[in-house]
Amino acid sequence: MGSGEPLPIVIEPMRVDDLDAVMEIEVRSFPTPWSRAAFEAELLDNDRARYLVARCRAGDARRVVGYIGLWLIAGEGHITNVAVHPDHRKRGVGRRLMMAAADLCRAEGARRMTLEVRPSNRVARELYRDLGFVSAGIRRAYYRDNNEDAIIMWKDL
Repeated sequence: MGSGEPLPIVIEPMRVDDLDAVMEIEVRSFPTPWSRAAFEAELLDNDRARYLVARCRAGDARRVVGYIGLWLIAGEGHITNVAVHPDHRKRGVGRRLMMAAADLCRAEGARRMTLEVRPSNRVARELYRDLGFVSAGIRRAYYRDNNEDAIIMWKDL
């Protein structure tokens, strides 16, 4: 459970073999989760997509405890999704994933990053602000499950 202690993780590229664990996190994290087919298409068919997983280094299983996805388009990294297993939240996994995504963007020549976040997701908004993202607008009724707006955030790399 999320004790606040940093979780020993390693960040690696997501593989199709990771999708069972990714889907477990996805359905436990979002009211309208992506389908397995959507993740497969991102990994196999989208040359602009980059996906990373956080694996717990404790024990032999090297269990996937979080993931992040982004698209690299026109010198920008657009975060498509990020989630951490509920049992491992508040232990630095999300922060490490976001930092790894920024490093990946820089390595691929991106100059900026962007994402959308629910106004109701205070924890995520605080993390993004702490990592240098700033609010730059609103997408009205962006989330289909409840028509909640999305805050658009940007970060210069």
